[in-house]
Amino acid sequence: MPNASTKPKHGRRTRRRHRDDPARNELVSSSLESAQQCLFNQDYGTAFVHYLLALNLAPVFKDFAKDSFRFTLSKWAEELDSVGRIQDLFNCYEQALELFPDDEVILNSMGEHLFRMGFRDEAAGHFHKALKLRPDYPEARENFYRVANWLVERWHFLMLNDHRRNQKYQQAIERAVQSGCSTVLDIGTGTGILGMCAKKAGASEVYACELSKTMYELACEVVSANGLGGSINILHMKSLEMEVPRDIPKRVSLVVTETVDAGLFGEGIMESLIHAWHNLLLPRQTDESESSEPSATGRVIPAGATVFGMAIKCPEIRRHHGLCVSEVGGLSLADSGELRSPVSCSSVPDDSMEPYTTERLSRLPGGYTALTLPFTALNIDFNNVQELEGLSSRPVQQMWLPVTQEGELDALAVWFQLHLDEDNSLSTKPHEDTCWEQAIYPVHTTKGFALKPGDTLLVEVSCRDAYLRLCSVAVLRGGQEIRLDKPLALMNPGPSQNPEAELCSALACLQTDHTKDYCVLECAEMALLNNKEYHNSFQCAVTKLISRLKLNNTRQEAADSSELFYVLDVSEGFSLLSLIAASQGHVKAYSSVEKNKQQEVLKRLARSNNIPEESLEFWLNGTEDEQGVLQRPSTEKLWSAIILDCVETCGLVRQKLMEKASLARCLRDIPERIVVYGMLVESDMLLLESAVQGQEPTLGFNIAPFINQFTVPVHVFLDFSTLECKHLSESVELFVLDLMDTNANYTTRQVKVTTPGTLTNTPFVKLFTLSQNSHWKQAAVVLQEPLQVSAGDWLCLTVNLHKSTISMSAQPDGEPRPMG
Repeated sequence: MPNASTKPKHGRRTRRRHRDDPARNELVSSSLESAQQCLFNQDYGTAFVHYLLALNLAPVFKDFAKDSFRFTLSKWAEELDSVGRIQDLFNCYEQALELFPDDEVILNSMGEHLFRMGFRDEAAGHFHKALKLRPDYPEARENFYRVANWLVERWHFLMLNDHRRNQKYQQAIERAVQSGCSTVLDIGTGTGILGMCAKKAGASEVYACELSKTMYELACEVVSANGLGGSINILHMKSLEMEVPRDIPKRVSLVVTETVDAGLFGEGIMESLIHAWHNLLLPRQTDESESSEPSATGRVIPAGATVFGMAIKCPEIRRHHGLCVSEVGGLSLADSGELRSPVSCSSVPDDSMEPYTTERLSRLPGGYTALTLPFTALNIDFNNVQELEGLSSRPVQQMWLPVTQEGELDALAVWFQLHLDEDNSLSTKPHEDTCWEQAIYPVHTTKGFALKPGDTLLVEVSCRDAYLRLCSVAVLRGGQEIRLDKPLALMNPGPSQNPEAELCSALACLQTDHTKDYCVLECAEMALLNNKEYHNSFQCAVTKLISRLKLNNTRQEAADSSELFYVLDVSEGFSLLSLIAASQGHVKAYSSVEKNKQQEVLKRLARSNNIPEESLEFWLNGTEDEQGVLQRPSTEKLWSAIILDCVETCGLVRQKLMEKASLARCLRDIPERIVVYGMLVESDMLLLESAVQGQEPTLGFNIAPFINQFTVPVHVFLDFSTLECKHLSESVELFVLDLMDTNANYTTRQVKVTTPGTLTNTPFVKLFTLSQNSHWKQAAVVLQEPLQVSAGDWLCLTVNLHKSTISMSAQPDGEPRPMG
């Protein structure tokens, strides 16, 4: 028998039986009861404390109380958020996750708060964990897709699929390394592809830096997967914060970067390179150092750039940046004042305005017309630090451009040629096969003023605040200089003669007081304001509704003929719909417009259109929340109509639309329903913009599996009229959203293939969104795997709508294939 005196082995202690503690049990019971009572009284903060106490003392009740705890946390977080107690809010979520570390609902909710506060990397982590716990959780999936668009912008996919661009960079890097540049720093490394090119070319030391936490972690994964994890040192920081020897042991002989945007300087390349030359790079090769080894001098790829521009006429740009109509929905807009987009460029920097926007000119509906020949706006040498430092202090350069085509001046379009080295360059000009868009500098001061052949356009080029600025300043016509950048003035009059009638007309068009205040509308709001079809359709709908309501009142003997009808507009941003409703008479309209200057525009238009002042109110000026306003107290009349903002500009059904519709207590929603259409298409362009297509475009490096984690199946801001695609079917009605019956919508649709091809996408649109003057874009659902189809095939599209989020699957004869 074993020795009785032998000591028991460590770790084999007998587990004690848990003994009930009556006092603890009583505290747990009373805390749960108090939590329920506080919930009933809507005292969510106290209820949350009671739940924390009870569930920490008795985890056995966690499953029983989980749903109530989630609800309590959600309501208490809303209260904390509304009063700005952000730290307390996150403390509550951290306490909740200590209790329920694997609760997908709590993780998703915390991610939503993090995203709203601007912590996108942290939000993505919470959404991703929630999806791992429950892959079919639609809220987490939609949130992850939303944050993925912020963290890994769609241009990353197009850029990595641009084999020509990647190969040109590779060739320039190989040439530099093989000529002796043995130490390399990749600034803004992204996925790490340029750093890997340097290492593959034979560089002895390669460093890289990346500011985005998501892209930094992605680059580390990519470099490791390609067997270079110990060869490339990736730093999570801005290059402007890097120092020698703290971050890298010595100065490098080559900096590679692609921190350029459509306007060349918008991603801070000038500041980064100036800092690099002073702190991170070896000195530039000079005449005195020509005999030095290349490894003892520094250089930059790209070596420089040339910027080009031209004046263009483009109705699509015009309607997004200025008022193009004089009347919509029965309202005269003559007294609206000056309205403009937030994109406006002058030689004097204005922090409230963006100097340029970006567009792919080849995809703009209606196209564009070049009014001048292309001109060279700027040359810059990135290997000359004195030139970089002097750029912002250069005198404003004036350029006189002969006008070659008649048309209204809408913008200056800008592109560049990036000189990687002596032999390799990349161009972003219109219609070039490139991943870049063009920079657009809208012109706000020339409404109705057409340039003509024989005119000369004066453009000023400057770079005052590290942004390239191009401004249309004046037009020289018949010896007269017509200023475009200030109140009307005639400069340098020519010989005394009678001015031409057309010159007088041109001057009249420019009679604008530029010193008065103007109201800024977002580009999408401006396009909406210019959408006559939309406003006129709304006017017809609200006129019919009010007429029907008036008729119903006249049939009731006790009805008061002076009774008001109440209309609530919950549109987001600037909206004329409440004003159109108020113009019907016997209507009290409540507008959701918040900004003071925009409210002043509506008040001005109300006065000029003889709408009584008391007929229009701004409900967001009060203290009521949106839910309370939608439901309206039961002691009052129902809303006669609620105007719902149904479709986002990007082409998707607005988030939480159906929830708003179900809350609304009204006689009628406007619109009553949304009809969603779609068709089957084959589009290589959408595939290139949605995911990296294997290793061939990325020079054999294994990048696709890592960045494709951030692929989203729904593509937005598409213009179907210019999308490069092949139609595989006719347009069909996918489903109807009945806003008066939020439970009714179609779930399946059969679509017949009319053209053989590879099914890659299903664009879906709303009625009116395909109109040429629509302010809405379209969206498309992209298949995870393309599907080969033949003419005559029938496909079954299964459409699901969960809390305003659309997903689809396609099923031929076999199993469904997920599309989103």
